[in-house]
Amino acid sequence: MWLVFKKELKELLRDRKTLFFMIALPLLIFPLMIGIIGFVSKQAIDKAETQVLNYALVGGQYAPDIVTELQQPEKFSLVEIEADADYTSIIRNDTVDFVLEIPENYSNDVLINGQANIKLHFNDAGLNLVYRRVNEIVKSQSELFQETAFSSLGLDVAQQSALIEPIVLEKVNTADDRENWGEKIGKMLPYFLFIICLTGAMAPATDIGAGEKERGTLETLLISPIDRNKIVMGKFLIVSFAGTMTALITVASMVIWGLVLSQGMAIKFVADFMAQIAMLDFLLIFLMLMPVVAIFASVLLSISIYAKSFKEAQSYMGPMTILVVVPVMFSMLPGVELKGGWAWVPLTNVSLAMKELIKGTMDYYQLFAIFGSTVLIAGALFAFCVYWFNQEKVLFR
Repeated sequence: MWLVFKKELKELLRDRKTLFFMIALPLLIFPLMIGIIGFVSKQAIDKAETQVLNYALVGGQYAPDIVTELQQPEKFSLVEIEADADYTSIIRNDTVDFVLEIPENYSNDVLINGQANIKLHFNDAGLNLVYRRVNEIVKSQSELFQETAFSSLGLDVAQQSALIEPIVLEKVNTADDRENWGEKIGKMLPYFLFIICLTGAMAPATDIGAGEKERGTLETLLISPIDRNKIVMGKFLIVSFAGTMTALITVASMVIWGLVLSQGMAIKFVADFMAQIAMLDFLLIFLMLMPVVAIFASVLLSISIYAKSFKEAQSYMGPMTILVVVPVMFSMLPGVELKGGWAWVPLTNVSLAMKELIKGTMDYYQLFAIFGSTVLIAGALFAFCVYWFNQEKVLFR
C-alpha cells in the first residue's frame, strides 16, 4: 500500500498541472482573483461617486434651496425636458440619470403644509448611487425644516428627540464578538473548505484512474505482486492527501495574504478573533474534514476508475460540485441547527458543527453523531471503491 502511495506521490510531484492546482492556484491565483475583484469593485464605486449625473427638475420653483444644492457642476448637470416627457423613456435612453419631482406643498413650514413627498425617478438596477447622492441633499433640507419647526414650537433638544422618537428600543446583545462574527464566518468556512478539498482531489483522482487507463500503465500496476486492495488503498490515500493539502495551503495562503494586506486595527481584530478560538476547536475542524475528504476521494476515485478516458472522467466529476454545495446551503438556512436529525445529515452536519466551533457554542456530545455518521458513510463509499476496483468489467471497459 505504501509503495503505491510513494509511487503515486512521486508522479503527483512530477505533474506540473496537478501541482499548479494544489499549490500555485491557492497561493497566488485565488488571492490575486480576490484582489482584482476588490480593485475593480473599488474603481466602480469611485466612478459612481464621482460621475456627473444628468438630471431633470420638475417643480423646482417650490424648492429653491434644493435647486441651489443641485448647482454643483462637478456632481450634477441640469437637462431641460418637455413638460409632458415620459420619465421612464428619457431615463432608459440616457437623456438623464434621474428626474426629481417636487410637489406644490413643499415648504419649510411643515406645521402648516405637512409632509412633502418628493419623487425621485431613476433606474435602480446596477451600481449608480443616484439615490444616496440625492438623498444627502434632501436629508439636509429635511433636518433644516425640523429645526425650524422645533424652534417655532419652543422645544429644547430633549423634547425634540422625544418627539422624533417617542419610544426607543435599545438592543442589548447577549452574544459576544466571537459568537457574532463566528456566525458570519462559520457559514462560509465549510463551503470554502469543501469546494477546495473537492477541486484539489479532482486532478490527482482523474490522473491515477482514467489517466493511467489512457497511458496504458494501469495494466502494468495490476500485474505487479501487490494486492489489488492495497493498490486502491494507496491511490485512495494520495487523493485524500491532495485534497487535504490543497485545503490547508489555501487557508494558510488566505490568512497570510489577509495579514499582509490588512493594516492597523484590522490585524488586531483578526488576531483577537483568532485568539478566542481554542486549539481544540481548530483540531476538531481539521479532524471533521478528514472523513469528508475520504468521502470525496472514494467517489472521485470510483468515477475515475470507471471512466474510459481523462475527458470522460472530468465530465462525470463536474456535477460533484453541485452535490457538495446543496448540503452546505442547507446549513445556511434559517432555523437549521445542530440538533435532532440534522446531526446525522451528511456534510450538512459537518458544516453546522464547524460553524458552532467557530462561534464557541458547540455541544461536544453532538460530535459522536457527526463523526459516527460521516465515518460510516466514508467507510461504505471506500468499501464500494475497493469492490469497484476489483471488477474487471470496470477496469477494462
